Amino acid sequence: MHRRLLVVLVPLAVLLVAALGVPLSVTVAEREMQETYVDRLNDVGRFASLAETALSTGRTEALHQELARYRELYGIPVAVIDTSGTVLLGPAGAYQEAARAEPALPRIVTAALAGARSEPSGEWAPWDDSALVVAEPVGRDSEVVGAVVTISDLSKTRHRILVRWARLAGLGLLPSIALVAVAWPVSAWVLRPVRELDAASSRISQGDLTTRADAEAGPVELRRLAESFNTMMDAVENAVQRQRAFVSDASHQLRNPLTSLRLAVESLEPHLGAAGNGRQVYDVAVDELKAMQRMLNSLQASARMESIRTASPVDLDAVLATRVDRWRALTATAGQTLAVDVPPGLRLLEPSGGLGSILDELISNALRLSDAQVVEVSARVVPGGAGAGHGNASAAGGVVTIAVRDDGQGIDASERAQALRRFWRSPRHQNVSGTGLGLAICADLVGAAGGDLRLEDGLPRPDGSGHGFAAVVALPAVPRVTSPSI
Repeated sequence: MHRRLLVVLVPLAVLLVAALGVPLSVTVAEREMQETYVDRLNDVGRFASLAETALSTGRTEALHQELARYRELYGIPVAVIDTSGTVLLGPAGAYQEAARAEPALPRIVTAALAGARSEPSGEWAPWDDSALVVAEPVGRDSEVVGAVVTISDLSKTRHRILVRWARLAGLGLLPSIALVAVAWPVSAWVLRPVRELDAASSRISQGDLTTRADAEAGPVELRRLAESFNTMMDAVENAVQRQRAFVSDASHQLRNPLTSLRLAVESLEPHLGAAGNGRQVYDVAVDELKAMQRMLNSLQASARMESIRTASPVDLDAVLATRVDRWRALTATAGQTLAVDVPPGLRLLEPSGGLGSILDELISNALRLSDAQVVEVSARVVPGGAGAGHGNASAAGGVVTIAVRDDGQGIDASERAQALRRFWRSPRHQNVSGTGLGLAICADLVGAAGGDLRLEDGLPRPDGSGHGFAAVVALPAVPRVTSPSI
């Protein structure tokens, strides 16, 4: 509660001081200048009264001494001039020297000799260096015989104003410093749980469902949010674990009965005739049992790979070095050609389960399903994530796209969206061995690593009837860290 009050009251105090500080500083300067002007105006008024009497009687010694004493006391030259501008009384040299530096003096003196009261000579800004010129006519109306003129150096007055402004500025900074001193730890206290919650959400999006937020720090509202977040993640993690456990347990429990059933069926082969419906039914039963075993193996592999959700950097050269020879042997056995076009030095984020396993599945699909003559594996770097497809593959260093293309039949463009669903198989491939899980599992693993798997047109077909099939994997690029040279 005290922190909340400080968060509200301290900024209000700063705003109040800022609102009052500027007008107050301006008022101080105006009042200082007005007091100075009024003082000089009173002085020249008194001297003008004395000068009128002295000039009319011819007794100017007392006035001359008064002007000299005033200059000695205040450092301000005061001169009595006639209508032609000639100095009659006062320090003529000091007056003329000061007058040459003041462009406003002729205007003020002319107005005074015309019988007008003196007006301020300028704005007197503290950063200006002009003097204050004040003139008072000697005599009245048409009987003006001269004027009393003072030229006041305002440097000391401006210095006092600047000092006062500096003090006010210092006082204005104190609330700002207090605001920073209070707001910094308070904002850190408030924002720390938000940053931790954001970091937890980022780790969860990468597949780490064990991450939890700190529900003991921060304001009560954020603590309640963190508790709700942790409760939600507990439910999600439990559901995912139950699902994986069910798939793994069911596959494991069905494996032994299925194996026993297959052995029992195969043991019937010696008792079958060479021809007849029995042999045909036997072959169908064995094929179905083999398909079921492949399905169970795929389900177990899926559950095992999905339980490992940590992605890590890997060199693409190292992955290909352990796979390319095997791929060439497989394609040669199938009467196909493998072309590899991958630049060296690529480094990317490897999905859980291994990038090699994903590429093995894509090569296997090209060999089994496409009836292709050429299979091509290529890779390139897309800077800044441009062209990474419609998934979420992006990184500050760009993405690495790995494409497995062939010139075979593949699947129709209208079927590509369904091809990434589990257990889906194209009608043309129903008699080809497979489970319909490979592409779906690969897409899930690539997506969990922040990447994207998409299906596109492949290489041109030899007969010119269109294009084959292509599976493109886009994964975040990982910049290489170069150690500093010693």
